[in-house]
Amino acid sequence: MSLSPDPSIRPQVVVLDTGGQYCHLIARKVRELGVYSEIRPSETPAAQLSHARGIIISGGPASVYEPGAPQVDPAIFELGIPVLGLCYGHQTIAWHLGGQVERGEKGEYGLAWLETLQQDALFEGAEGRQQIWMSHRDSVTRVPPGFAVLGSTETCAVAAMGDAARRIYGLQFHPEVVHTANGKRILANFLFRICGCQPDWSPREQSARIQEEIRRVAGTRNVFFFVSGGVDSTVAFTLCLRALGPERVRALYVDTGLMRAGETEFVRNVFESLGRGVFAVEDASERFLAALEGVRDPEQKRRIIGEMFVDVQEQILASGHYLEGEWILGQGTIYPDTIESGGTAKADVIKTHHNRVSGIQRLIAENRIVEPLHSLYKDEVRELGRELGLPEELLERHPFPGPGLAIRCLCEDSARPVERLPGGWLAPLHSVGVQGDSRSYRPVLIVDDAPDAPGLHEKAAELINRNAAINRAIALAASHAPIASLQTSPAALCRTRLERLRRADAIVREAVHRTGFDREVWQFPVILVPLGTPERPDSIVLRPVHSVDGMTARAVPLPPALRGELCGRLLAEDGICAVFVDLTHKPPGTIEWE
Repeated sequence: MSLSPDPSIRPQVVVLDTGGQYCHLIARKVRELGVYSEIRPSETPAAQLSHARGIIISGGPASVYEPGAPQVDPAIFELGIPVLGLCYGHQTIAWHLGGQVERGEKGEYGLAWLETLQQDALFEGAEGRQQIWMSHRDSVTRVPPGFAVLGSTETCAVAAMGDAARRIYGLQFHPEVVHTANGKRILANFLFRICGCQPDWSPREQSARIQEEIRRVAGTRNVFFFVSGGVDSTVAFTLCLRALGPERVRALYVDTGLMRAGETEFVRNVFESLGRGVFAVEDASERFLAALEGVRDPEQKRRIIGEMFVDVQEQILASGHYLEGEWILGQGTIYPDTIESGGTAKADVIKTHHNRVSGIQRLIAENRIVEPLHSLYKDEVRELGRELGLPEELLERHPFPGPGLAIRCLCEDSARPVERLPGGWLAPLHSVGVQGDSRSYRPVLIVDDAPDAPGLHEKAAELINRNAAINRAIALAASHAPIASLQTSPAALCRTRLERLRRADAIVREAVHRTGFDREVWQFPVILVPLGTPERPDSIVLRPVHSVDGMTARAVPLPPALRGELCGRLLAEDGICAVFVDLTHKPPGTIEWE
């Protein structure tokens, strides 16, 4: 379902999609600055872009020098329209205009420091040394004729370049992400100082527009939601309830057996407060657990859960107990759910979200889906929820993944010991990462340092950048056994391990809420990993992160007192050998481990 505004509005800025995970984030940041933007395929002919005031070329997972890599129409550089290339887009500009791009000796993922080298309109008010966000391995090694090097980092000599006369610029870093300190200023300079854009878009007060679009898409059909009780599905349901009325909208909560302690009652209370007779609970835990028995592969877990959701949904809807007449399915899908599943034309699949498995894709193809939030990010959804008058207790809840605890309960197929490496220990656990806009599935490094060692997060980022075999670094907080004696054990999803994780998660949630630490982080996943000793085969990884929209995230240190309390309580649990703290930003690691 498209939720774009009046089609008569022409975008001042067009974002050319080369498959980057942040493509939609670029367009959203431009809109946030008050300028309407839209996304087009990278190869869009220049003639179709001549109306724009500016063009931005996104990042992407490919290498510009490889056969089949995404291309742009070279004529866009002759339109006289300002062009800004980001990451892969930066390399694309250099490649097309006579520069040189080469694969670097090591990648650069996460936080880095930029030094601006000369004055330019792009960096007006953003000069000097500053924090930026990188995600690349290829680099521009020679700028095209007419270009000047505007900025560099310790490992990237051409982190920014520009041809002021032609108004063409390239940035190896990502100004669109929140962790680039002056990113908003740099984008604003491009929009208003270089492109001459005029404000024509407000991201606020979207409720009336979205409700009108819901009525258009639904027509005479009813809408049925399978809700999780999280921010997204609750806001999406409330919008449909307001747009169509309580007689045409229903919500069902499917208890999968993969939820956190107390979750079902919380969800029941939330939805019963929205209206009588619109909510019910279906206990499908036996079906989900049976389908997942013995499964170890993370993508297979997601596929099974997604397909099982569809099977359960179709059986419930076919029963006729909840709706009569023609129906469509409502979902709280937001942008990151589609982006990480390869939702842009050339994007690499980082992980398959349960809202985008084949059963859901079939419903989309049949025009039987309404997704009111699919163009929004988490922070925008929260603002929309405030516009709808939903309680802050709900809106400030930490995100919880649709597949539930299943993707926080890691599995392995064999027993293998940890291996000594320079700077730490290689744990034979695999987690999903995103490096250079591509999916990675690699082992984890246990660093030698304690969790509160000075500069540890920066050291972790450097170790990951230097070692292509890993995508995540963790620190040991407390253990019943020395690191050298730890090993993985053959482990799959089972009731015992899920209950072990559920208890650990409840301990962490209670403590972080009581101490107020939950207000200092965006999300706090608790992960169970099959690493320990024969007597205590599992360990816990704590993953507090700060983010705005889930597209990027910064690992947050735990206060020593809270860390000490959590370690003591978790190590007292049956089967738990050690407690680790995840030091990894996103990128290179995804927020969830699977």
